[in-house]
Amino acid sequence: MELRKRRDAGQAFPIYIVMVAGLLFLAFAFFAVGQASATRNGAQGAADAAALAAAQDARDNLGVPFLAALREPNGLNDFLENHRYFDAGCWKAQQLASANRSHLHSGARFRQPCGWDEGFLRDRVTVSVETDYTVGSSVIPSTKTTHGKATATAVIKFRCSPKLKDVPGEDPGPDDGDDKGGKPDLPIPTLDCGGLDSGLKVDPAHPELWDDLAKTIFAVHLIDD
Repeated sequence: MELRKRRDAGQAFPIYIVMVAGLLFLAFAFFAVGQASATRNGAQGAADAAALAAAQDARDNLGVPFLAALREPNGLNDFLENHRYFDAGCWKAQQLASANRSHLHSGARFRQPCGWDEGFLRDRVTVSVETDYTVGSSVIPSTKTTHGKATATAVIKFRCSPKLKDVPGEDPGPDDGDDKGGKPDLPIPTLDCGGLDSGLKVDPAHPELWDDLAKTIFAVHLIDD
């Protein structure tokens, strides 16, 4: 009887070792999945920050062309339809990506690491990033060379009506000497921004006020791409 018990114990020991090894492998595999998820989240955070940075920087630099458009007949509509961003703000996207240990990266889905898609009343920038760091060593061999990748899209949305609002009773007034050719000053354009501001005055003669106006006129936020 004692001999049989010893034989049973001897047969069970290898099974016990295999079970422990399997459990350890599963534990390390779950840890690898957690590492991969953390790397992916890091990449997504970097992409979100980069896209927002690109859009915000582009919005901050809209002052000169936007105010110039207000001086022209139908200039606002022409601006909203035809303004081109190209690489506007992409340097800022790279800066934010670097701050998050990542870099702009061209993927299979997006040929450009930072590209603009212009449209009437709403323009968007899509940024693709890759982490500078990898998932790290694990029981899954490929994780040692796997970097996190993600994309994010931010939009610049015109929050007001594209039609300038007529303000009754406003008079351009006499020439103050600042305009060439003795022309009187133009009335200050007024935008209808709905609940934000039903009569927002934007004076093209004072570009220094743009920083305060930009956030009211143009919204910047992330969207699902």
